[in-house]
Amino acid sequence: MNNELNRKMTALQDYFTKLGSVAIAFSGGVDSTFMLKVAHDVLGDKALAVTASSCSFPTRELNEAKAFCARENIRHLVVKSEELDIEGFRHNPKNRCYLCKSELFGKIKKIAAENNIAYVAEGSNMDDNGDYRPGLRAIAELGIKSPLRDTGFYKSDIREVSKELGLPTWNKQSFACLASRFVYGELISEEKLQMVDKAEQLLLDLGFRQVRVRIHGKIARIEIMPEEFARLMVAEIRQKIIQEFAALGFAYTALDLQGYRTGSMNETLSAAEKV
Repeated sequence: MNNELNRKMTALQDYFTKLGSVAIAFSGGVDSTFMLKVAHDVLGDKALAVTASSCSFPTRELNEAKAFCARENIRHLVVKSEELDIEGFRHNPKNRCYLCKSELFGKIKKIAAENNIAYVAEGSNMDDNGDYRPGLRAIAELGIKSPLRDTGFYKSDIREVSKELGLPTWNKQSFACLASRFVYGELISEEKLQMVDKAEQLLLDLGFRQVRVRIHGKIARIEIMPEEFARLMVAEIRQKIIQEFAALGFAYTALDLQGYRTGSMNETLSAAEKV
């Protein structure tokens, strides 16, 4: 670990020491796993992991979160957080993430209070500053801590230190709520969320590492890394994807030639709409 990463690690450890106790919003992803590990190393049982279970959170991700906490002997609570019950959420407005984060972190704050935990923390990092993130406004309004951003960690930093710590997530693909696969204004339903989940699981099972299946009505738009385009075009693999996606309910399946990128649905928003 280089001097700069050592400095950031020390700052993060000091950050948790000053908090004294913290409930970590834990998804089992790269960022929250690293943050939870450091918090638990510093605070022990005064670090609590809280995972939200909903139809927009794949079962595989929930199971991985549970397994990590069991292996590390970390206190872990799973809270039911059904986004589809939030007023307005199903219609997928551009502030969808604000509605979701407000509801979710309100619940986690209540859980923290019930367990005599002073603070709640979430896992956004410095790379999250550059995109349209309405959820960060909800986090600020609720007084949620962002330790990784506050101590200057980028995703690449987190992966590097996670590897040194032996965390299984150091090279895990990035993941985001399945609702982020919907074009703004398109109705989000449990059926469509399951379609996306199963479609992405198929691509993962076929060996593609970083995937997104964006849904546009009955059209599935696949995002994978450009270096994997050739593999997807192998006749046997391509036909399997077409057939399986059709069985899931997609009338058309398309490959996005720009490849995987975070927040591609935000590309349709004007600068004014991102305010």
